[in-house]
Amino acid sequence: MVRKVAAGLVLMLLMAAPGFAQESQPDPMATMKVALDTVWVLVTAFLVFWMNAGFAFLEAGLCRAKNAVNILAKNFIVFAVSSIAFWLVGFALMFGDGSDYLWGMTGWMLGGADSSPAMGDAYTGVFGSLNWTGVPLYAKFFFQLVFAGTAATIVSGAVAERVKFISFILFSFILVAIIYPLGGHWAWGGGWLADKGFLDFAGSTVVHSIGGWCALTGVIILGPRLGKFLPNGRVKPIPAHNMGMATLGTLILWLGWFGFNPGSTMAADPNAIALIALNTNMAAAAGALSACAVAWIALGKPDLSMILNGTLAGLVAITAPCAFVSVGSSVIIGLAAGVIVVYSVLFFDRVKVDDPVGALSVHLVNGAFGTLCVGLFHTDGGLFLGGGMARTLTQLTGIVAVGVVTVVLSAIAWYVLKFTLGIRVSAAEEAEGLDVGEHGMEAYPGFVPTQEARAEII
Repeated sequence: MVRKVAAGLVLMLLMAAPGFAQESQPDPMATMKVALDTVWVLVTAFLVFWMNAGFAFLEAGLCRAKNAVNILAKNFIVFAVSSIAFWLVGFALMFGDGSDYLWGMTGWMLGGADSSPAMGDAYTGVFGSLNWTGVPLYAKFFFQLVFAGTAATIVSGAVAERVKFISFILFSFILVAIIYPLGGHWAWGGGWLADKGFLDFAGSTVVHSIGGWCALTGVIILGPRLGKFLPNGRVKPIPAHNMGMATLGTLILWLGWFGFNPGSTMAADPNAIALIALNTNMAAAAGALSACAVAWIALGKPDLSMILNGTLAGLVAITAPCAFVSVGSSVIIGLAAGVIVVYSVLFFDRVKVDDPVGALSVHLVNGAFGTLCVGLFHTDGGLFLGGGMARTLTQLTGIVAVGVVTVVLSAIAWYVLKFTLGIRVSAAEEAEGLDVGEHGMEAYPGFVPTQEARAEII
């Protein structure tokens, strides 16, 4: 009964839509498909938007209390910056027509496009690479925007506790306006990687590795936090201040990934959505378990931060192949990602690359691994399924090409900011905490630690 009432309401809404009562009426079934696809795309985009809350909680929880306000502020404002940057420049560079092999050259600020085609008709306009899905242009833009914002958010955690707030804002604008759209155009905008057969269904490389490469260059140019690496070569642990926040943030991200991956169908395709959602979940679960086991063996305890990052590593790794692999393969991918993330975190500490939240290990390393898994596990021509090396080499080409150009462009951006505004706060401000120095407030003003406790926090 409920289904019949719901179907009747949808049909009434469709009949009331502009243009439905014109003499030349569209096919009702085609119109209903566009409506359902649009609702699906927007709802999944809302889930991806909510991942901003997950990143904010995860990063703030894994860092020190004296920097919590700063991290929350960065994770909040980054989506505002991304929205403007992507609307002004990024979307046109990524998806506009005009230069198949480099950048798009049309559609600035969504101009020159038929944003409201007749119901039931596929979108046509200056964003030809998006014509494959018939939802309205504005729905396509919003869905792609939340992905762009995710790439920028990845940088926040890696450069936490020492980067200037204004420099982070400006770098985020450059990332979303210029750097992210380049690799995105190559893979998703009709560029040369797409022509070669490169596959990245939901963005292991386009979103996560690009964000990760930008974060790596920032971390290297910024340098480590004060006191992280001791003169004798030992690594000084800097404990997280709130593992409850970090855990809640990870659960929000896990939920958001059910928008990130299944939503990339950009159509309410039941079979595709079901497979992608299940693959996404199984990889996350496998990543959590393998990271727990490896941390227990390597570190002597089942470290919660490693379990959380193992979950995220599985999610990042399955993002590229989620539509192309079996459920069994997704479990294998997640298990491997959980192992990789633990040893990657230890590796970056060993080479004195200071990443407070493990963003490089989760997003950069496992983004590359997940992209490679398309070539290894693809049900049609994967290396491990008897398909030979062709797919794997294509995937490897994309990983390297996007990595090189992202490192070059992001390094230029970071160095320009460094020699103009500066990118690192003063040593005194870093010791006191960025909350007071950058924002003039504290996250926990009612809690006043003793002098000895404050010295230990520092």
